[in-house]
Amino acid sequence: MANYYCKWCGQKYSSVSSLTSGHCSKNPEIKKHALYEGSEKSQYVCKFCGHKYSSLSSLCSGHCSKSLTKKHQPTL
Repeated sequence: MANYYCKWCGQKYSSVSSLTSGHCSKNPEIKKHALYEGSEKSQYVCKFCGHKYSSLSSLCSGHCSKSLTKKHQPTL
């Protein structure tokens, strides 16, 4: 079974429909979860500052001084 992750908070879902129907307090635009379109990895890298994290949720929980939204965002 595939896993789907929110690119803003890193939360895991079993289907795209359950992911996109949920509220996400970390999405600065529409306050809904948005699909992370990359693959599952052993490390996730912020596309703005380059910091590495062992999980998507840990990357998404931090603040990024180089991002306009002040949030880390994963590279694909």
